[in-house]
Amino acid sequence: MKNIFIAFMMLLSQLSLEAQVVIPQQSPKAIVNQTVGLTDIEVVYSRPSARERIVYGNLVPFGKLWRTGANENTLISFSDDVVIGGKTLKKGKYALYSIPNIQTWEIIFYKTTDNWGTPKTFDEANVVLKTTAKEIAIPNAVETFTIGFNNIDANGANLELSWEHSLVSLRFEVPTHKSTMASIEKVLAGPKGADYYAAAQYFYQSNGDSNKASEYINKALELTPEKPFFYLRLKSLIQAKNGDRKGAIETAKLSINAAETAGNQDYVKLNKDSINEWSK
Repeated sequence: MKNIFIAFMMLLSQLSLEAQVVIPQQSPKAIVNQTVGLTDIEVVYSRPSARERIVYGNLVPFGKLWRTGANENTLISFSDDVVIGGKTLKKGKYALYSIPNIQTWEIIFYKTTDNWGTPKTFDEANVVLKTTAKEIAIPNAVETFTIGFNNIDANGANLELSWEHSLVSLRFEVPTHKSTMASIEKVLAGPKGADYYAAAQYFYQSNGDSNKASEYINKALELTPEKPFFYLRLKSLIQAKNGDRKGAIETAKLSINAAETAGNQDYVKLNKDSINEWSK
């Protein structure tokens, strides 16, 4: 009987350790993804509600650093460099802090992103960019704090913070023209040696058109002045597959020399083994 009681208590103890009560968060997490031009932006934040409280000047004091949301840091990330208030913010992920005031807010992009709320010690060295944004009074109250994007065009958008009767709008610019021109120039310049190498490798490994494989590896070598050992290795394999063993051996020797220069003994051995096979 005693053993049964002990076993029962152990079972209850185990169940109490495993059981967890799940309740809804008062400030639920939200993720906002927005593409502006060719730039991807993501905001991750928690959304507190007013719940009949006075927000600004009370729940969120004026003149003090605010996490711009609830719970963990509000995070914002950019896939490209953007320009805010004439200043460049490098692509990456930042904590988004703010200092609310009547009519004008300070908006701060902060380097460390693992704080709960505001940092215990605010370090100016971690401030990547600081700017100001106008606060606009809006007639219809916003019950739940909201971060979003508005006035989106190919070259920029407004990051908007709205809550209670307040809307704060921060304009940022994205490098759409620069990215587009770089893409155009890359395409019009034609494929690179690495592109031809990848195509040749595909045709060789998939037992595809061996003539195409030969054409592409030759083009890859033509466009690549340093003649990498693995390019030469692939060419020798394609030559051997096409029945040109003599040419394959000559190319394999070039690959050996390049591999030795690069300090890659694996490719030295692979080529030597192939030469022995093709010499029979």
